[in-house]
Amino acid sequence: MSARDFPEGAGPVTFTLDGRSVDAGPGESIWSAAKRQGVEIPNLCHKPGLRPDGNCRACVVEIEGERTLAPSCCRAPTPGMKVNASGDRPRRSQKMVLEMLLSDMPAQGYKWLDGNDGNDGDAGKGNAPAPQHGELSDWAGRMQVSVRPALAAIAREPVAADMSHPAMAVNLDACIQCNRCVRACREEQMNDVIGYALRGSASKIVFDLDDPMADSTCVACGECVQACPTGALAPRTRVGSQKVDREVDSVCPFCGVGCLITYQVRDERIVAVEGRDGPANHSRLCVKGRFGFDYAHHPGRLLKPLIRKEGVAKDPALLDHPPGDWREVFREATWDEALALAGGTLAALRDAHGPKSLAGFGSAKGSNEEAYLFQKLVRTGFGSNNVDHCTRLCHASSVAALLEGVGSGAVSNPVGDVAHSDLIIVIGSNPTANHPVAATWMKNAARRGTRIVLADPRITDIGRHAWRVMQFKPDTDVAMLNALIHVIIEEGLADDAFIGERASNFEALRENVRGYSPEAMAPICGVPADTLREVARAYAAAGSAMILWGMGVSQHVHGTDNARCLIALATVAGQIGRAGTGLHPLRGQNNVQGASDAGLIPMMLPNYQRVDNSAARAWFENFWGRELDATPGYTVVEIMHKALAPDSDPHKIRGMYIMGENPAMSDPDLHHARHALASLQHLVVQDIFMTETAWLADVVLPASAWPEKTGTVSNTDRMVQMGRQAIAPPGDARHDLWIIQQLALRMGLQWHYQGADHGVAQVYDEMRQAMHAAIGGITWQRLERESSVTYPCLSADDPGQPVVFTERFPTPSGRVKLVPADIIPAAERPDADFPFVLITGRQLEHWHTGSMTRRASVLDAIEPQATASLCGDDMQALGVEPGDVITVESRRGSVALHARRDDGTPRGSVFIPFAYYEAAANVLTHSELDPFGKIPEFKYCAVRLSRGGQPVARPGFGPHGDAAATGAITSPHVHA
Repeated sequence: MSARDFPEGAGPVTFTLDGRSVDAGPGESIWSAAKRQGVEIPNLCHKPGLRPDGNCRACVVEIEGERTLAPSCCRAPTPGMKVNASGDRPRRSQKMVLEMLLSDMPAQGYKWLDGNDGNDGDAGKGNAPAPQHGELSDWAGRMQVSVRPALAAIAREPVAADMSHPAMAVNLDACIQCNRCVRACREEQMNDVIGYALRGSASKIVFDLDDPMADSTCVACGECVQACPTGALAPRTRVGSQKVDREVDSVCPFCGVGCLITYQVRDERIVAVEGRDGPANHSRLCVKGRFGFDYAHHPGRLLKPLIRKEGVAKDPALLDHPPGDWREVFREATWDEALALAGGTLAALRDAHGPKSLAGFGSAKGSNEEAYLFQKLVRTGFGSNNVDHCTRLCHASSVAALLEGVGSGAVSNPVGDVAHSDLIIVIGSNPTANHPVAATWMKNAARRGTRIVLADPRITDIGRHAWRVMQFKPDTDVAMLNALIHVIIEEGLADDAFIGERASNFEALRENVRGYSPEAMAPICGVPADTLREVARAYAAAGSAMILWGMGVSQHVHGTDNARCLIALATVAGQIGRAGTGLHPLRGQNNVQGASDAGLIPMMLPNYQRVDNSAARAWFENFWGRELDATPGYTVVEIMHKALAPDSDPHKIRGMYIMGENPAMSDPDLHHARHALASLQHLVVQDIFMTETAWLADVVLPASAWPEKTGTVSNTDRMVQMGRQAIAPPGDARHDLWIIQQLALRMGLQWHYQGADHGVAQVYDEMRQAMHAAIGGITWQRLERESSVTYPCLSADDPGQPVVFTERFPTPSGRVKLVPADIIPAAERPDADFPFVLITGRQLEHWHTGSMTRRASVLDAIEPQATASLCGDDMQALGVEPGDVITVESRRGSVALHARRDDGTPRGSVFIPFAYYEAAANVLTHSELDPFGKIPEFKYCAVRLSRGGQPVARPGFGPHGDAAATGAITSPHVHA
């Protein structure tokens, strides 16, 4: 250890360990210091990351001058202390504890699945090897401990296993009551499900009020499973054989938190996922990250290229009642035939109608390298900037406001910075469902004294941990936020020094908010004036305060104005540019940040350099060796409009290439979007499943899932992270990077990326040069070594900058530009015919359009059917009970689905997740756009509710059972 390892003013504590002089850090335990020195001390109740408890006594050591042995996990050394960890007395005690615990373990292993005893080898033949019980068996082996027959003879009575939960198996017969699971659940994830009940020999671990795990409030994060040292709590995929062939480090493929994970592979299948100690998650995971992995092995995977059969029309009505077998619409083809048709037809359309006739949708679910190469293909091969991805549907307005105001579209501080905050505002976000691991850091901060303010039309789970809840009326964000700014300015709470040195246009902002007093805004936004004043004062007075927001802020026609108000709020209070402060739009998908950074947007080249900036464009023309379009391209919704434009329109979209996106589910006003897709002369879809969009394609190209590729992604914290290939793509599916390059070749581009994984390292290095001002110091070799590096990172020895804007903003003036905002109503308001407000969003178990998560068996089992959430008062008025079918109708369509009671949803509102094909929420939404971010207003439209209706059956081809390569219709899970 060196002096830099310790906090300022602190130094090492020197003590003697097994006769050697050892240094420990301030507050470091004997166990931890010993581990650094290579001295092994058994540990079962202790696990780094959890609060030390000292209850198992496997880690006891002898301290000179003390009569009893001491648990080393929760004892810190003092100067001069003499510790005996490996001598006869502590070793005898350590072994005795291991033997006693081992004696109570199930003697024949786990008998849970079809008579399998859980052992590798000759199970059931009378010579099965000894059962394995995780860390306990491992320590027993290392310490050469075996159980004496006399002790085994008095083992406790067996306990029946609980197999009620689809994700986890509970075998308390193997429980040693170490309390790791309790601490993991209650103190780390803070879900408060697992407890310790009863006394003496009857004491045991319980879920809620001693309920079966499936009936408890467990959210299946699996933190208890990862913590358990004996297998008493285990993933159901690991019940039985514990053998794995290899472990491969990667990144979670779901939300933008960017949790590092390790895939465990056996027989070329992923059998489990463990959380890895990454900077965003520190080994924590959620239900999707830990149990949502088997979509990659779903029988509906696309295995061969498909070409639409001659004479089979692209009828959007097909998606209302689709066939169960793709063979009715498509035929299999070779890669050469499919690529020739896909690329050749796109090239012919370009040559006949001009570069504006083509467009491409890339993916935020793929890698940075794929996003970079995809937008390069569109710009240099198609010849236009008609390229976009799902950022247009989630945070486009946030990025527009941030680029305008602070000069950067990325976050100012990582989520984990809430640990340094005195107060945090969570607005328009449901982090426990959408960013569950990030939510744990918020809940942990609240436990330590940080005050959380939840501002949202819905009171979600994070409200249980909030200091104040501002449940404002939907669509009134600007009114509420301007009231907060008004208080800070008018009451003299503004940070005048910060504003004077680092802000511009303050006087215009001050003048604009004069009329937005809390008293005037309370009737509009529904939040009492006293609460508005209290929150504004607390935010301004906090030593450090942070704002985190989600799509509840951005998905409005006034989403850019909402974000402008958040920027202004942080600025007038001086809450930006320091640890624990700043602005953080929580990114939705695993690589939506990276895909945007890489230029997968129509008005920006890589690293947010505008396409109409002649200097930036000239640099890329020289770099890529091609002349580039100088005008911004069309966005997602605009492309759909242009696909339906008359033939006389010179910019009519006639051909599209869609990689890993599903606009036939994700776009607003789905009937319109599906009609547009079906009207294209040529549609090429590259995906891993026969998605709703793929059913409207001319050519379908089977691609690779995330565990099947190597590449980088960038999370919501600006961390570039490395994912490594764990398994091979199935059948004749190919890596996405290879497919993009093959299409580029057929579009006339002569690219020559070479090396492993189709030149991924070479593509990354080219991207790094194009984005040198952000990631210049993050080489491929560095990522292979470190896995995760935060940008901006400008040199090889730059550790990265988690907190930005510390001295200046990357704007021309170096100052933040304040932009006043006024109230703009939603494009469609409730009325007598459609009196309810529809709010759409994600839920914990499912993600995006459900194409992956609804094909993950555990996630599908936990949350199998579409629901509409509304409060008890509205349910009573409608005369429905939870589980009853209701019909939700807008001016564009209707869906029938099951009612779910949620008293956090305000009266007059209904919440519907958009992941369910059979009740697609976006059939209801409209396509009105924010004029700046060009984002649709997903979070607000007028609907009416009625009792009854006929839900659409779960489709055989869709998220619950595609026609597999054999043509069979699969149905992996059946639900009552």
